[in-house]
Amino acid sequence: MPRKLQFHLARVFLKIFLRDRQSIFFSLFFPIIFMTVFGFVNDGEQDAIEIGIVNNSSSAAAMDFTQLLIDDPLFDVSLGDEARLREELVEGDQTMVLVLAETFAAQNEGSELRLLVDAAQVQQLSLIMPVLQQALISIEREFRSIEPMFTLAVEDVKARSQRYLDFLLPGLMAFTLMQLSIAGSGFNIVEFRRKGILKRLFVTPIQPRDFISAIVMARMTIVLIQLSVLIAFAVFLLDVRILGNFAAFYFVIMLGTFIFLCLGFCLGSIAKTQQAVMAVGNIIIFPQIFLSGVFYPIDSMPELIQPIARILPLSFVSTAMREIANSGASLLSIAPSLLGIGVWFVVSFVLATRLFVWKEVAN
Repeated sequence: MPRKLQFHLARVFLKIFLRDRQSIFFSLFFPIIFMTVFGFVNDGEQDAIEIGIVNNSSSAAAMDFTQLLIDDPLFDVSLGDEARLREELVEGDQTMVLVLAETFAAQNEGSELRLLVDAAQVQQLSLIMPVLQQALISIEREFRSIEPMFTLAVEDVKARSQRYLDFLLPGLMAFTLMQLSIAGSGFNIVEFRRKGILKRLFVTPIQPRDFISAIVMARMTIVLIQLSVLIAFAVFLLDVRILGNFAAFYFVIMLGTFIFLCLGFCLGSIAKTQQAVMAVGNIIIFPQIFLSGVFYPIDSMPELIQPIARILPLSFVSTAMREIANSGASLLSIAPSLLGIGVWFVVSFVLATRLFVWKEVAN
């Protein structure tokens, strides 16, 4: 009988939720715009390095060296005098300027090359210099007809895309389900309290677990539909690859949705107004956005923060989803993440049922 009652309540709540079409639309609008921006801006291709060349030498060797740089696809070369290119460097139109001395020639003792950079480009320079040095070594070998001792053949044994968007999608999905779940269930409790619905339900045989389970089932249906739309958009329009099993991927989504719906119930039970539930919700949501590996790996964070970041519920959910999507992991291979999700599953449900008290709501 309780299960039949839960399904009946779930159908009723689902009809209520589906009437709020504006909220459903805008909850999809932000993630789609976010994915589209990263899909077109970060397409995995490296832009050519803008470099200015000042050739103060009249030797044929300098002209040949300059031409080799121009022919290299790694560089977008501009020729000119030092004054003009220096000005472009200051204005940000050049990444660096390479100056060939008047004595530049094909000589064994070598020639010094001056490299002009803007102080504001110091961080970028640390990334570009190894590329530049390697390119100059290759040009020197070609310039002097020196064969390299060996060549390096790189083989990607995983043979998968390394785009940032592929890394971002699982974390963005986890963040979206957290936001939809916490905002949905938390606001529902406050709204039902304001409209007097909870007072009416208090005099019925409905138990808190029945009420919470019914809303969880209804909200989970909506969240799964919304996330399916986002996944289809990413896979078919942005060419994002999900290597793992979709059933395992959705299984983690359902567990994560349950956890954050229950946490939303906790917030809705503690907060008495919509403004309060929004403020408390931000306290829960925003730290997890930056500490749960949504936008960058947890391993890249300071070591002092990593232990805290790893035990957050969004960390377990996003890590499990990313291992399935990016590495093709099975449920058995992500057992540590599933264990953490299981602990939060129990803790969130117990907190939701304990904090939700009918008598206090009815007063």
